[in-house]
Amino acid sequence: MAIDMGCAVLMEVATGEIKAIANLKRNNAGNYYEEFNYAIGQSTEPGSTFKLASLMAAMEDGYVDLDDTVDVQGGRISYTHGLIMRDSHEGGGRMSVKKAFASSSNVGISKLITKYYARNPQSFIDRLNKMRIAVPLNLQIKGEGFARLKNTDNKAWSRISLPYISIGYESLLTPLQLLTFYNAVANNGKMVQPLFVKEVRNKGELVKSYSAKVLADSICSQPTLAKARLLLEEVVNTGTASHIKHAQYSIAGKTGTAQIAQGAGGYKSGKIKYQASFCGYFPADKPRYSCIVVVYAPGNDVYYGASVACPVFKEIADKVFALNIDMHNELKQFPDSTYAGLPKNKAGDARQMALVSRKLKLPVDNRTGWTNSANKELIRTENTVPDVKGMGLRDALYLLEEQGLMVKPVGRGTVTHQSINAGTKAVRGQQIIIELS
Repeated sequence: MAIDMGCAVLMEVATGEIKAIANLKRNNAGNYYEEFNYAIGQSTEPGSTFKLASLMAAMEDGYVDLDDTVDVQGGRISYTHGLIMRDSHEGGGRMSVKKAFASSSNVGISKLITKYYARNPQSFIDRLNKMRIAVPLNLQIKGEGFARLKNTDNKAWSRISLPYISIGYESLLTPLQLLTFYNAVANNGKMVQPLFVKEVRNKGELVKSYSAKVLADSICSQPTLAKARLLLEEVVNTGTASHIKHAQYSIAGKTGTAQIAQGAGGYKSGKIKYQASFCGYFPADKPRYSCIVVVYAPGNDVYYGASVACPVFKEIADKVFALNIDMHNELKQFPDSTYAGLPKNKAGDARQMALVSRKLKLPVDNRTGWTNSANKELIRTENTVPDVKGMGLRDALYLLEEQGLMVKPVGRGTVTHQSINAGTKAVRGQQIIIELS
């Protein structure tokens, strides 16, 4: 799969702090490098990630509820002669609004918006503007791309503008502008400005500090926010992003796939290009971080947001979750019968494992090779070959060489076999071969 360029941004929900940002472009040799800050400067049609704002507008105006139904007509509809809007997977009939969103039905979402706003499409645009979906962020760094939400007085407004805007076309947003909107949904409606710089120092002395700037106290009502979060959770639970559902923490978000217009040639000039994206936050029940991943022009064989952007989002989220112990549910002192459900430490330095366990407040099963002595060293006898199977090379070397053995390692990974059995009398200077895999 050839990828022209891509970006990812990780934001802290409460503060707007940008914790990580990456922008990569592919050169002719197939290598990736940083050329341009796509995350803040690249304005494109967002595609299906925009459907969240469309349904929030309709819910806020009292037109739509999650259990309402819509007929997706087999995944095909025409709003003007000769132009057919299709779902990515055709088929299906009447379904709930929640299911239409989770399955990312273009037909379903556009029909709902057209039904309730066709007589006054400007009211739909006005509601989106009130939710600040396309408001400049006035970032601390230069280069922010412009946001555009077409008004009905625009000369380019046509009979198909309303339904196509509702599914993420005929509008322009940068990845960071879209992420800021999703972050507001995660942040109980409060929209905060993305924060790149917290402090300015001169030779260690604080010159100026910055904190979160609130752009809007609430982008919509609380009932609409609650429903919006249910929609995003449904996408991961049963919808287009169900393959990134995680057992240890919950994810909420929306997949997006959009054709990229080729300048004046529109969407049909030469080879079709796509933009795949996923925007969301985690944990879904108590949001700590929001994240967006956008991949531009993935190959024609694989280009859906679910296939291209979702795995990247999940990898980022998994690493953030793994490295933030305060995001984990606190482990209690389980009775012996539940130890089997806890992960096992690989063999290693017992004192270091004891220190880690104390810091993390993890229960320890002493029967797995730990002593009850104060220093909690691994059970071993002087002048005896220790059992190093299952250990990494560093720990195995330490224990074996401590007994005076000459170690010859073969392979990489963890020890699977040792040439001298554990418990055998150790002879100083004797060679022992350990195989790792």
